Amino acid sequence: MTPMLDWHGVLSGQPLQWIISGFLTTVWVSVAGILLATLLAVLLLALRLGGGRAGRGLVAAWVSLFRNTPLLVQLLFWYFAAWNLLPLAVKEVVNDEHAWSILPGNVWWLTPEFLCSMWGLGVFTSAFLVEEIASGLRAVSHGQREAALSQGFTPWQELRFILLPQGLANAWQPIVGQYLNLMKLSSLASGIGFAELTYQVRQIESYNAHALEAFAVGTALYLALGVAMGVALTRLGPGRKLQRSAQHER
Repeated sequence: MTPMLDWHGVLSGQPLQWIISGFLTTVWVSVAGILLATLLAVLLLALRLGGGRAGRGLVAAWVSLFRNTPLLVQLLFWYFAAWNLLPLAVKEVVNDEHAWSILPGNVWWLTPEFLCSMWGLGVFTSAFLVEEIASGLRAVSHGQREAALSQGFTPWQELRFILLPQGLANAWQPIVGQYLNLMKLSSLASGIGFAELTYQVRQIESYNAHALEAFAVGTALYLALGVAMGVALTRLGPGRKLQRSAQHER
């Protein structure tokens, strides 16, 4: 027996507003998480290259800790434990309403749920990104490192001007995969009450029992967002620019 689908119960009224809000929230937390993960990965690489044995040990511990524990457990820790350890003044600022804390699409970013989700996703993904970028760095010829050393480059300058641009180009496809994985894993943030797309889809299920239609729409939106991100990141990434430069030289 074929189930009777009622798309009107999902694509109109309050359910539609929830879907739009959840989708935009997923987009914004994914963008914020990607930026944070990239920044952390670069800092971890700098620490690994210029921090001596202690720096390498700290990075190894970071990678081991966050790669080998479930993301949902980490999110629960950041939200229910770490958040409560912050000073009261900080929590009051976050909990107050500020006009400047509203992103386009009426998404509030200065909330415990958004901040803990962004931080958890960024930290988790950074542990994978740092290894992907490190693999790209290892593909850079040793002669270029020697040239940077002979020119008096500091470890940070060597990373910034010589290694990182080429390393990112070499590892761009795996990096894009990690970014897409972060977007998909943002659905786990519903476990801490973060009103992203999965949370809103489940809310529709409780609201009018249109579970099949709601999850179908949610799946389609995740797919569309993933494809759009993949195409955009691949076209705009350093790997593409490197290929264009090589073709131009030919």
